[in-house]
Order: sequence, then structure tokens, then C-alpha cells
Amino acid sequence: MKTVIKSKEAKPIFWFHHFKWVSKLELFKVPILGWVMRMNKYVQLKRGTKKGVLKMMKDSESVLKKGSSLFIFPEGTRSLDGNLLPFKEGAFKLALKTQTPILPIVIEGSGNALPKKGFILKGYHRIKIKILDEIPFSDFKNSTSEDLKKKVKALIEDELTRLRKAAV
Repeated sequence: MKTVIKSKEAKPIFWFHHFKWVSKLELFKVPILGWVMRMNKYVQLKRGTKKGVLKMMKDSESVLKKGSSLFIFPEGTRSLDGNLLPFKEGAFKLALKTQTPILPIVIEGSGNALPKKGFILKGYHRIKIKILDEIPFSDFKNSTSEDLKKKVKALIEDELTRLRKAAV
């Protein structure tokens, strides 16, 4: 699942406005993929260190100030079984600090195509992507990052359940 924090000036990403991803440092070391990520100035995250998280937050804030939208995976990693993992607060702290709206995106089925422990796409898989309604800053300006995290997770969980029921 993704949470996109949109730049205040950005058009929704499906209008092809420039965007960035937050990604673990290890992916920047993969030939070609890492080079492309560096050339596009994607935001690196050195996981497991406070210093790495603080740098990612500073770089993310800079990206938003420059007018780019920012993709953040609030779970921090891919799930082994396709179920949502606990959300981390970073994306929500960032949205509050920068007064930036949030555009939640639900992705269902991508774990089958690209399993967590692999880097090879496997066969044909139906992947569903649902872009939920934008949450304007005015809707959460008085919230804590913890409350905002819970609200966004609930929206994504509800839509994920709906998508899964529709597939049966």
C-alpha cells in the first residue's frame, strides 16, 4: 500500500506531474535501477538508524518544497502474505509539518508478481490499483501524526477488503 504526499502545487500523479519515491538505500546499489533512481533524485532511506530516518525526512521535505509529489510506503517494507503491516509515522509527520495533502493509493496483488524475497517478476498477475480521494491538509491540520496514521490505514484497509471481496 502506498501513501502519496502530494506537493501543494502538484497535479495528481495520474496527470504526469513529476514525482519521487522514498526507497531503501539497498535499491540504489542495484545496477541500472539504482542509477535511474539517483538520476531522478529519489529519496534514499538508510533503514535501522535514526540518522538515516532524519536524513530521509529532511530530503523528503526538500522534495515537497520543490513541487514534486512523493510516494511513501508507510509500512516500510513489503508484506510476506499480502496483508497490511503496521504503518510507520514518518509520512504522516511529514504531511503535518509541510501542510501537504495526502493521496492514499491501494495496491492489491503486486506481492504475487514480485515476491518480497525476490527481484524477478513472476508470470501474469492481475494487480488492482485504487486511488482514493485526496485528504486535504485542512481535514487533518489539528490531528496528531498517530491519529492521521490510523485514519489513513483504516481507509486503505477498508478499500483493500472491498477489492478482495469484489474479486470473489
